[in-house]
Amino acid sequence: MRRRWWLITVTAVPVTVLALAGVAPQAGAASAPRARHISATDVSQLTRASRLATGLHAGDPFCSRLGKQYQASSAAQSFCFGPQFHTGTPGSPATAEAPSGLANVNAARVSEDVSPAGVAAQGQSEVSIAAAGPYVVEAWNDATGFLSACPAPMSKEELTGLGFSADGGKSFTDLGGLPNANCSKDLYYGDPSVAAYRVGGQTYFYISSLYLPTTFTGRIHAALAACKVTGSGSTAALSCGQPIIAASSSQCRIFTFRISPTKTRTFRFCSFVDKDFVAIDPAHGKLYLDYVDFQVTSPFGDPVDMSACDIGNAAGGTGPAGGTPAAPVCKHGTKLVKVSKHLELAKPYLQVAKANSLGCENEGAYPAADTATGAAYVGYEFNVFTSLFDPACQTASTPVQNVLDKVPAHCLTLTKVSPCSGPSARTAVPVVSMQGVLVPGYNRFPANDFPRLAVSDKFGTVSMVWNDARFHPFGDILLQSFHKSSLTPVQPKPVRVDQLHNGGLSFLPALRTPSGSGLLDVTWYTRASVSTANTDVAAAVGVSPLTRVTPPNLQITNAASNWLVDSSLGVPNFGDYTDNAVAVTARPPFVGSTLFVAWSDGRLGIPQPFEAHLPSG
Repeated sequence: MRRRWWLITVTAVPVTVLALAGVAPQAGAASAPRARHISATDVSQLTRASRLATGLHAGDPFCSRLGKQYQASSAAQSFCFGPQFHTGTPGSPATAEAPSGLANVNAARVSEDVSPAGVAAQGQSEVSIAAAGPYVVEAWNDATGFLSACPAPMSKEELTGLGFSADGGKSFTDLGGLPNANCSKDLYYGDPSVAAYRVGGQTYFYISSLYLPTTFTGRIHAALAACKVTGSGSTAALSCGQPIIAASSSQCRIFTFRISPTKTRTFRFCSFVDKDFVAIDPAHGKLYLDYVDFQVTSPFGDPVDMSACDIGNAAGGTGPAGGTPAAPVCKHGTKLVKVSKHLELAKPYLQVAKANSLGCENEGAYPAADTATGAAYVGYEFNVFTSLFDPACQTASTPVQNVLDKVPAHCLTLTKVSPCSGPSARTAVPVVSMQGVLVPGYNRFPANDFPRLAVSDKFGTVSMVWNDARFHPFGDILLQSFHKSSLTPVQPKPVRVDQLHNGGLSFLPALRTPSGSGLLDVTWYTRASVSTANTDVAAAVGVSPLTRVTPPNLQITNAASNWLVDSSLGVPNFGDYTDNAVAVTARPPFVGSTLFVAWSDGRLGIPQPFEAHLPSG
């Protein structure tokens, strides 16, 4: 079945995207949305979708508001609008530098990024990485999927690609796209998150991704690929299973449009699951996936939700919910139930943050697991994008914040839904947002300030990092830690992680698990000054969660890439997150001694998924 990209125009519904309850006071009720209208021409275009070759779901209420009332992921951009060409200006794509001492390895292969018809696809970005022993997996948004029909060799029709290394990240094999026998109905659409797990003498990797329908009627999902390392040494390979649904739309709405005095047409649109990310608790055999769910009913909102998956017991056998490491069982809520002629509803496994009536957007949900207590933590940004254009979200009562929630272990039972109604503790940090900052060479406005988390049992903390413009217009990387039991702050104010950089860019930090000694490893994009678009990756390794001073920095990249000259089919061209991960082990503290860093790099003139590794803190 050929992917359908539809270019249509539908009158957008004024939207109020709901925000979390309890963080920002409600300043007033949202205005009621006007009735949605659609022209006969629009409906004619919808019904002719099989003959059109551009844009996928532009008739979807979610898509009609995307970029106007709220912003969402690269996968959402692709789902709604198809490939979006970004051509760089003439110039050198890379600037030579003094060697950083670290090998920078492309985890993809440019020669593989060619469609079955022989068309080169430009743009592999938005990366995630995990490692265990000598085995490393990096995943990314893969533009080859824009140009490939289902089924394609190497699953090229999927927009989630991956690479595998059996030599500790020194080299990678580009495996194409994630396997998907159901590609005629649903496709992996990128926004990957990778986690590693060693148990029972075996090594497993889990790759989550948005998993979206090829038709109007389908429910929106995030899916999980369970991958197992087979063989050993230089002959080791990665074998990935079929998609496992890990999150689904909580709403579907039936729209009926009159296209003539005697004819109507009915369409079904579902709430949009977005920005999935995973974390593993190896001590308790669980995997958590966090996401937001853009609603399709009034009042519109995007609550932060969570799913829980059983990945087996401590010996690598079947877990309490019937899951195994090779075949996880995910609890992601109830089935859709028809509650009226026009509405179907379901419950997520756990709604971490409800939306409020002001219409301020939540986005960038990110999980972390506490192996000591079995608790989970969720971070996300409140008032994303809506702070730019929605008057209700531009007031002192709706400040941009990064929110941190705690979900205790007793809420994380492997049942259809959690026994809890929400988190047990919450805190929020004011952000001087970079959403209004135009980053030269970055082909999406705005930027984001999404938080990244890590739990340090050694120090009894959960830490959060984010980019923040309070000191420089192009931002700094800030860190603040909290006591993991109460979420009271450790430091009286956030601490800068990046050193002085002449006011240049500090952007999109990464933080996952701490080192074996409980220290934090933070990485991020950096530019040396405001006068350049040459972009590097920097790191602060071995940072104490208790620190009150800026730590030393080191450089990860050995060549700076000039974002102004890169070409890409994706938006954003360099993704909206970077990643790092400490290699995992099978025994406490469940981490080894090597830090793996992943970023989208433009030194070849097109964004590519790069990797480097070094001793962790």
